[in-house]
Amino acid sequence: MKPIKIVLLLLGATLLQGCVITKVASVPMRLGGAVISVVPGVGNSAHDAIDSAADAVDDIPI
Repeated sequence: MKPIKIVLLLLGATLLQGCVITKVASVPMRLGGAVISVVPGVGNSAHDAIDSAADAVDDIPI
């Protein structure tokens, strides 16, 4: 096998693991929560809600 095929095979195997799949969904949620947290008044409560939802996504047994 050519080295590029081996690298692509390993990269594909890594991306198909459940941990990576849930991180793909939860990281944008966490970034959105961090951006929302700067809004005065409701930012912290919205950030906490989004963060707890991202935690629930991380706990999904894939």
